[in-house]
Amino acid sequence: MRLPPAILGNAEEVLREILRFTAPADVTLSRYFKDHPRLGGRERGAIAECIYSVLRNKNFYTEFGGFGTGASATMRRLVLLGMADAIGAESLGGLSEDETAFLARIKEIDRSLLPAKNRSNLPDWLYDKFVAQYGEEETLQLAAVLNTPAPLDLRVNTLKTDREKVIAELATAPIVAEPTPYAATGLRVMKKPALQNLPLFKEGAIEVQDEGSQVLAQLLGARRGEMVVDFCAGAGGKTLAIGAIIRSTGRLYAFDVSEKRLTKLKPRLARSGLSNVHPVVIAHERDAKVKRLAGKIDRVLVDAPCSGMGTLRRNPDVKWRQQPEGVAELTEKQASILDAASRLVKFGGRLVYATCSLLDEENEGIAAQFLANHPDFELVPMNKVLAEQRIPLEMGDYLKMLPHKHGTDGFFAAVFERKAADKPAKAAKADDAAADADE
Repeated sequence: MRLPPAILGNAEEVLREILRFTAPADVTLSRYFKDHPRLGGRERGAIAECIYSVLRNKNFYTEFGGFGTGASATMRRLVLLGMADAIGAESLGGLSEDETAFLARIKEIDRSLLPAKNRSNLPDWLYDKFVAQYGEEETLQLAAVLNTPAPLDLRVNTLKTDREKVIAELATAPIVAEPTPYAATGLRVMKKPALQNLPLFKEGAIEVQDEGSQVLAQLLGARRGEMVVDFCAGAGGKTLAIGAIIRSTGRLYAFDVSEKRLTKLKPRLARSGLSNVHPVVIAHERDAKVKRLAGKIDRVLVDAPCSGMGTLRRNPDVKWRQQPEGVAELTEKQASILDAASRLVKFGGRLVYATCSLLDEENEGIAAQFLANHPDFELVPMNKVLAEQRIPLEMGDYLKMLPHKHGTDGFFAAVFERKAADKPAKAAKADDAAADADE
């Protein structure tokens, strides 16, 4: 059954707003759907897929879709191309003969013959950075995967069930799920079913979480009874994963500067069955609430604010909204947050720095700078950490999970440990007193 012609007008309207890049695409889409309650589920799905197709392929669409006269005609053609790629031109109703012929011509283009930069559908500055890091051939492999939708990954809450039971129960829905290759509690669902109404979801037996994100929680190596801090907790996905790992024992702090993000943790926390999580809103990374815990924490995870270039399968608008100047500002913030978080770690404790970025300056660059400025910390080679956690990945000093190699979002992680104390106990107490006075 064809979609009604009016759907193209809806898609044009919301695309025009999204291409201003004043807000994340998913936020703009959600607001638009809320303001247009008469749109059905099928129509909403088609509009969303169209928008994401345009964002993934904007370079190609702009080059071959800009034949109309004026901005309105160009926007119409962008929507036509997005819809055709997302749901098929045959599903569109109300097309003119010219528009049908236009889509047929575009379909005949062999995109593999386009120049490499055009083929990547990346902004020039990002394409150049990737080529400098990975070389042109691997950049094109990476870009090709970044321009496809991500699968749906789930984390099984082992406080309530196990993977095999969840696979069996999902099959009755019917939803096909397979174990992820790296995360011990992960499942991958290739389609994107509605999970909110499933008893498994309502009871907290499953959470939506990318496999790479689950691996980051494992790298912390947290043990039962320990004091742990998720320093940039956001909506708490990794907090919940860590809580399950330590079986709701010890004390787990979820810090974030955004009260709104931490509010999203509350219903998830209620479903999870965890009783050891303490969400804390902080004003900044050097808040007094942070300083009070100086030198007392066994494990600290810093999943730092970053460019998000590793999440382009899910958030393709990020590559157009982010600019090189913004990345430079982020690296300053990342270094400051990591420095502040490191002060929480007790002697012999572990600190994990992570991002969902693919850019060296946000990853290895920050790790190297931290080690240079903090001689009391040492790098723990990632291959050692992965072996310790029985994660079947081959890495060097750092974790680098790449969409085209590992099937996850792009993630980086470095693991540090604070060297054992080598100063007298009186000196250590004086340091604690100075820290308290600094508050």
